[in-house]
Amino acid sequence: MIKNRVDIITMGCSKNLVDSEHLMRQLQECGYEVTHDSEAPEGAIAVINTCGFIGDAKEESINMILEFCQRKEEGDLERLYVMGCLSERYLDELREEISQVDRFYGKFNWSELLAELKQEYKQQIANERVITTPDHYAFLKISEGCNRRCAYCAIPIITGSHVSRPMEEILDEVRYLVSQGVKEFQIIAQELTFYGVDIYKKQSIAELVEKISDIEGVEWIRLHYAYPANFPYDLLRVMRERDNVCKYLDIALQHVSTKILKKMLRQVTKDDTYALVERMRAEVPGICLRTTMMVGFPGETDKEFEELIEFIKWAKFDRLGAFAYSEEDGTYAALNYRDSISRKKKQERLDRLMEVQQRISSNLNYEKVGKTFKTIIDRVEGEYYIGRTEFDSPDVDTEVLVPIADRELKIGNFYNVEIEDATEFDLMGRVVF
Repeated sequence: MIKNRVDIITMGCSKNLVDSEHLMRQLQECGYEVTHDSEAPEGAIAVINTCGFIGDAKEESINMILEFCQRKEEGDLERLYVMGCLSERYLDELREEISQVDRFYGKFNWSELLAELKQEYKQQIANERVITTPDHYAFLKISEGCNRRCAYCAIPIITGSHVSRPMEEILDEVRYLVSQGVKEFQIIAQELTFYGVDIYKKQSIAELVEKISDIEGVEWIRLHYAYPANFPYDLLRVMRERDNVCKYLDIALQHVSTKILKKMLRQVTKDDTYALVERMRAEVPGICLRTTMMVGFPGETDKEFEELIEFIKWAKFDRLGAFAYSEEDGTYAALNYRDSISRKKKQERLDRLMEVQQRISSNLNYEKVGKTFKTIIDRVEGEYYIGRTEFDSPDVDTEVLVPIADRELKIGNFYNVEIEDATEFDLMGRVVF
């Protein structure tokens, strides 16, 4: 056990990761040695940043807490702290059930952990972080919370209403990260298209992205988690005009049937959704669209599911994730709808949907063969350099494999790569001059 070490473990999404990185920087400034997601944690103190989004994520977080409780009982850990979404939502229950944890913190009061350690939160480094991703890219969180009250989603229950970060604060953080070698920024929020409404009384995401793109050293900006209703179309102009704004948008559509969208409280219709996709592709030629779909929502019959399948075949999304509906405590759906679709039926629909998407993904990847793409190199793995194009976000999208034997490449640098072969998930290519 290393007395002055703090092991931080992050569960769930990249938004949690950003919180962990800020906490790590504060702890470093206080003189602690800090590790993140260590395979062999040896610190006297452990902090688990939990996820409380869906059932599987909650279970993973609880199992991680229990694993560290056992380490504490065996004398391998002195203090255990828990923070994040799970403890924000189930604070009282967790305190009662898991007494080995020294203290629970929620989603927003984790800075109080420093006081527990007899340290002060240092405001002068509030925008600084320890980067746990490869040095050349980082996630940039621009807001917290969500004003959309989708019927199935517990996130607003956990995080509350949308709160935008002031623009200058975000820009200061970008400048700091650039000074640390970051070239690529993944802009994240619960709902980034709502950015600025609370502070500036208008949707300000396009203005923010323009200002970030003006900062010297910012080479790629990628946008995650947009919402289809009241989409700020000026953002498409920025994407089209700015070379360092990737032609990539992650927008969770969830479904296409007007009946199901209405029950989901999504504020859009089938016609709206088709029109939105058409306009995005018209205004930003070559745009890569990533989306998420849900099957098995209460009231979804075979008819509505077939509408969804036809939409996916028509839209040919570059990236698509999907999950089966699961009832979440306290949501509108849990309180007002009966979860009557069997697990078997949900899984059958999920499997079929993903089979359709797999064919689409494979075809789109094969269409890239013979073309050349600007590619950033993330790491070395076996006999290959692993990189990504502007159409690929870290961890979730297609990767580009370049043989090490060809020539020496530098991690974090950009190269032009000609694609020579493709699979459903990967592209294979060689650097060209």
